[in-house]
Amino acid sequence: MSYIGSTPANKLVTSSDMEDGIVTTSKIADDAATADKIANAVNSEITANTAKTGISSSQTSAITANTSKTTNATHSGEVTGSGALTIADNIVDEANLKVSNSPTNGYFLAAQSGNTGGLTWQEAGGGGKIGQVVQTVKTTTFSTSSNSYTDVTGMSVAITPSATSSKVLVTVQFTAGATSGYKFYTTLLKGSTEIYRGNADGNRQRDSYGGKANANDDTRSVSLTFLDSPSTTSATTYKLQGKIEPGSGVFYVNMSKSSNDTNNSVYGRSASSITVMEVLA
Repeated sequence: MSYIGSTPANKLVTSSDMEDGIVTTSKIADDAATADKIANAVNSEITANTAKTGISSSQTSAITANTSKTTNATHSGEVTGSGALTIADNIVDEANLKVSNSPTNGYFLAAQSGNTGGLTWQEAGGGGKIGQVVQTVKTTTFSTSSNSYTDVTGMSVAITPSATSSKVLVTVQFTAGATSGYKFYTTLLKGSTEIYRGNADGNRQRDSYGGKANANDDTRSVSLTFLDSPSTTSATTYKLQGKIEPGSGVFYVNMSKSSNDTNNSVYGRSASSITVMEVLA
């Protein structure tokens, strides 16, 4: 540019030398106004202005990427220290927890070192819970004159444990009697194996319960309880057997008399039962 007289000295043009509105967006080259050229307060205002009128896409990205000029930044580290982000109430749910396995209704969250996040869902411990109960009730009578152990009909029950670690609690209740002066014996079995009886001692009888009928042929109520460890998940049967000592006597169940069981109101009928309960480990 030509000048009349001396060439004027170079001087920076400040905002006071410019009229308002003289620099329009068409006068600014694309990508010339970066985030670093704009004051922080202006950056915040521009970021909040979702329209971003007159700013190129690359400039918008530059401003957005500058986290010091924006609010609500994503926090990826641990929430610690006095200047840390705060977590709103009721915002952390199951989906936001880092747990090693999927949850099951009724399970609780427990610490487990070595697992993802150090947490795992697990079943309530303690053991001893009843997994299932099966019962057979006998209301009919039974009698036998056999000197060998014989199944008491209607006094057996089967259960299928859910785990090999489970135990089975067996409870037997029955009314027993015999011909006057005769001894009778009973035994509890699992399958074909006697599981609840006294030790071998010479020629003495081994039984779960034994008794001798008095002169009135009176009956007695008997209860047997045994905790078995079947160690199986297959169906397992428990049953009661009985016998009478050699001679002409009779062993009977659910009858008030054996030798004189007439249709009379002074005589009666009883009920017996065998119950099994799976006890979870």
